Amino acid sequence: MDIQKVLLISQEIDPYLTGTNTAEFSRTLAQQLQEKGAEVRCFMPRFGAINERRNQLHEVIRLSGLNIEIDDTDHPLIIKVATLQPSRLQVYFIDNDDYFYRHTQQKTLEIDDQPETNDERAIFFVRGVIETVKKLRWNPDLVICCGWISSLVPLYLRTIYGDDPSFTGSKIVYALAGKPFEGNLDPRMTEKLKDEGLTEEQIKSVADEDGIIDFNRLNRIAADASDAVIDSGADSDSACVEYAAASGKPFFPFSEANGADEYFEFFKSL
Repeated sequence: MDIQKVLLISQEIDPYLTGTNTAEFSRTLAQQLQEKGAEVRCFMPRFGAINERRNQLHEVIRLSGLNIEIDDTDHPLIIKVATLQPSRLQVYFIDNDDYFYRHTQQKTLEIDDQPETNDERAIFFVRGVIETVKKLRWNPDLVICCGWISSLVPLYLRTIYGDDPSFTGSKIVYALAGKPFEGNLDPRMTEKLKDEGLTEEQIKSVADEDGIIDFNRLNRIAADASDAVIDSGADSDSACVEYAAASGKPFFPFSEANGADEYFEFFKSL
């Protein structure tokens, strides 16, 4: 494939959030692809732990203002942007006080004090990214998703947005990153996904026999809907790595030796 435009969607990107493999991997990969000549745009949540003044975030008025309805409630979408120097990499932030602002300390990002909304945070983030990319009129050749909060992106692009011209030519790669959370998501998540536009058959394919979706299953959902899977680091969950490697999809295992050339050649082969 010809890689000219790359959309990287991540839970964490250094230096906005630091100290995790996901954050470091996301920034390094984005910068490496840009250095290879690709036009790269990144998206992540605007968690409350991110200092807007220090990181020079500013709202993009023309992209903000959309209300995203989840479970019969409207949630305003605010889009902010910053530019990483000296690479001038553009990073867009999906912002909503209800879902992200209460995370004012980085250590709380993986433990939500309102765990019943974890599924809605993922749905809101995914919808926010996709709708914003459509507004930008910028059609990516390659979509890379990293971290659990991006795990619904491949599913949405293959189902709800399957006929959208913004993504019909896109290859989707899911990056396994970090260990999944323990426990289940809201038992009503399948109902919410049905409201989003998934069919009964599609929902059966993503939930277990009791209709439950846990965090480990999110990684499998993402792998199944993607064109390829990469293992981003040594902290990836071993069960998810084994599942992806056995899935029959192109799989790129983690190695300390992996660099820009290796990733770029793998993506070009898709």
